Amino acid sequence: MGKYFGTDGFRGEANVNLTADHAFKVGRFLGWYYGELRRRNGDNEQARIVIGKDTRRSSYMFEYSLVGGLVASGADAYLLHVTTTPSVAYVARTDGFDCGIMISASHNPYYDNGIKLINGQGEKMDEKTIELVEAYIDGRLEVFGKKYGEVPFAHKDKIGCTVDYVAGRNRYMGYLISLGIYSFKGVKVGLDCANGSAWNIAKCVFDALGAKTYVINAEPDGTNINMNAGSTHIEGLQKFVVENGLDVGFAYDGDADRCLCVDEKGNVITGDHILYIYGRYMKERGKLVNNTVVTTVMSNFGLYKAFDEVGIDYAKTAVGDKYVYEYMCDNGCRIGGEQSGHIIFSKYASTGDGILTSLKMMEVMMAKKKKMSELCEGLSIYPQVLKNARVTDKRAAQDDADVQAAVKKVADSLGDSGRILVRESGTEPLVRVMVEAETDEICSKYVESVIDVIREKGYMCE
Repeated sequence: MGKYFGTDGFRGEANVNLTADHAFKVGRFLGWYYGELRRRNGDNEQARIVIGKDTRRSSYMFEYSLVGGLVASGADAYLLHVTTTPSVAYVARTDGFDCGIMISASHNPYYDNGIKLINGQGEKMDEKTIELVEAYIDGRLEVFGKKYGEVPFAHKDKIGCTVDYVAGRNRYMGYLISLGIYSFKGVKVGLDCANGSAWNIAKCVFDALGAKTYVINAEPDGTNINMNAGSTHIEGLQKFVVENGLDVGFAYDGDADRCLCVDEKGNVITGDHILYIYGRYMKERGKLVNNTVVTTVMSNFGLYKAFDEVGIDYAKTAVGDKYVYEYMCDNGCRIGGEQSGHIIFSKYASTGDGILTSLKMMEVMMAKKKKMSELCEGLSIYPQVLKNARVTDKRAAQDDADVQAAVKKVADSLGDSGRILVRESGTEPLVRVMVEAETDEICSKYVESVIDVIREKGYMCE
């Protein structure tokens, strides 16, 4: 991870550690850099960069700051307006943009925001380019064999322009609809849009495919994104599905790159369930390339036991859909994802896509003529407790010798009956402590034993 950019972009509290000036500088660099790459390849056309944003109040500020930087450096900025992260990736890839930018802090509270960079192939930006962005922000840029204290401004007709590109978002919606190979007629579907990016997209897609669609948390006001809503607060959708007798429910996060489900009984269907359901479905149809599903180290013991039972191989990567996608590309895998609901279907998308994930779950239900709860048969999830410790220095806290000794003690005690995982958050000042074991009580006891040591060593932000 870099100084500013973590595993999922440059994220922080708006105008505290992520400011409008930061956004302007990101725009200045990207506009100049991609224009310069074009010129060095004999192309004198303006660089073209597409931008989307979520519903946070500060997203407009960052959008205008980014646009100011881009056009000042000679790039044309194409605005998708409020849209999802996967839609930016789709448009960047299909419409020949130099890169894409998504303004969002995903599942974080409204006062946070972030800048996610996407390359021209619709993938998360490579580390080399991100390092150049950071170097420019810090005034130490060295690229193309030269040091730059500042990059040049564009002049006269070389100054960029801004283009309203809502048509790109609409084409993305059309693409999703085209992937629906079954009619959803007669199926009652609940959607929790988290008052975020999916609020004006998801219902249109499900309606077009014939579902009887019920929506909650689709009234964004700039400050209610993710507030007791969406995939991080799925209890609201659980209640909604049961009370309204729905067949299934889908919950998205703020930028709709993740999805969790609720079955007809109100049970939560996590990313691990989704990987099991769709991995099995692919294997049964001979579509599971390399017979492998890609997971992260956060996936549940129970998932691996279930895969063993049905003869599906699996890989484990570091936490982050970025690492899942890299493994999938390097090894030709077709499905992978995280327990949190970032699921990547590499045949159809280059990033996690919550709405696509929900469509794929609907496809399995329709193809097998089964309820969501029935599709989970054969998968038993181990109890798991995850606690976030907000700390002053996450690396120092995790590397502390006493903390490591506490972790080893738990691991030795669990043996083959469970596991402990302690890791840094890629986007927040948190150390995450997770234990899987036979009961919730055992999990909680061991998680607290490690948290207590972190607190005793003075790392906790009380």
